[in-house]
Amino acid sequence: MRPPEQVTAALRDLPRPVCAYVYDTNALLERAATVRAALPAGATLLYAMKANRHPAVVGTLAQVCDGIEVASGGELARALDAGARRIVFGGPAKTDAELAAALAAGALINVESPHELRRIAAAGSAADETPIAVRVNRASGAQSRPQPNSQASAQPDPRPGTLAGSHRMTGVPTPFGVDEAQLPALLELAATLPGIRVIGFHLHAVSNNLDAAAHAGFVADCLTWSAETAHRHGVDLRVVNVGGGLGVDYLGDDTIDLAALRTGLARVTVPPGQDLIFELGRILAADAGWYAAEVLDLKHTHGRTFAVLRGGTHHFRLPAAWGYSHPFTVVPVDDWPSGLPRPEVTDTDVDAVGELCTPRDVLARGQRVARLRAGDILLFARTGAYGWDISHHDFLSHPPPAVLIT
Repeated sequence: MRPPEQVTAALRDLPRPVCAYVYDTNALLERAATVRAALPAGATLLYAMKANRHPAVVGTLAQVCDGIEVASGGELARALDAGARRIVFGGPAKTDAELAAALAAGALINVESPHELRRIAAAGSAADETPIAVRVNRASGAQSRPQPNSQASAQPDPRPGTLAGSHRMTGVPTPFGVDEAQLPALLELAATLPGIRVIGFHLHAVSNNLDAAAHAGFVADCLTWSAETAHRHGVDLRVVNVGGGLGVDYLGDDTIDLAALRTGLARVTVPPGQDLIFELGRILAADAGWYAAEVLDLKHTHGRTFAVLRGGTHHFRLPAAWGYSHPFTVVPVDDWPSGLPRPEVTDTDVDAVGELCTPRDVLARGQRVARLRAGDILLFARTGAYGWDISHHDFLSHPPPAVLIT
């Protein structure tokens, strides 16, 4: 994916060695509009802040999304600062202080366990009804897909509503949600607690799914399952939250086919009075971000050529976490002020590695370059989501990257 001119232009005035994230707010707005057009009419679009919490990103998406999904007290505070019109609070480890703050903010809480339900009841007011949604770890709904560098292939799961993706959240032992087999007992408990009213279900299944037809089928299945479950247990169904999971291919330019998703979702019927919620992060933010790191050195060791960067996995952890090589574009920089001989390679494979004292600080392996010099910049696309935000910033105490907003 070639960088737009405004991204490379933003890097020109940075001090050397260059190390920066560039976030393009116009790309955020354009992607949000495209995603919105793919969803059923009247569906609720929330930005999942865990993808990128930078104030410029959150503020931009708060303007064009219906609200923000948060997973901590810190994210809740940022959502309020951004003027989010609506907030949904999820996550398996909410503290008492976070629950109290969420209730004070009027957030809809996705309940993860019976104990958390009791704590919400204790924190709320019996005189004021607290609507909640129950996050359910369903028996089906997701399957694991190989990581981007895997040679294995995932076979389609014949069960309805099943998705393939990078991380499976449901249908397996995870800390997320209430086991579907335990849901009846939790709903019976909720009916005994003062001030608690269950209004729906949260059914997020998988991360980074690229199959649009399967995702539309998953949404339809969530609506059917929710209606049947609510009827069986006497729940006045108002909310069906299908989470996120719309994916991008980090090894190329592919994104989940939003036109095909729109076609598939056009056949989905949302009953009157029900709110169909999508909590989307990666699909909104990934392509609005670029990570730039200057080449400090080039060296050949035991048959491999290494481009050593001012940067690395402490800024952009995703390739190491997922075990794949993230493609990059070389941005040539002709200026070489040191006066020393300039390291250079041509027509060779290079490994892009970082400045940390660990052999796992690798962003890409074996990418062919026509020409690469010390002082050139490697630019990594699709880093606007789960880039800086999931990385181990403080290891070795290197300075953080600059952040540029275009």
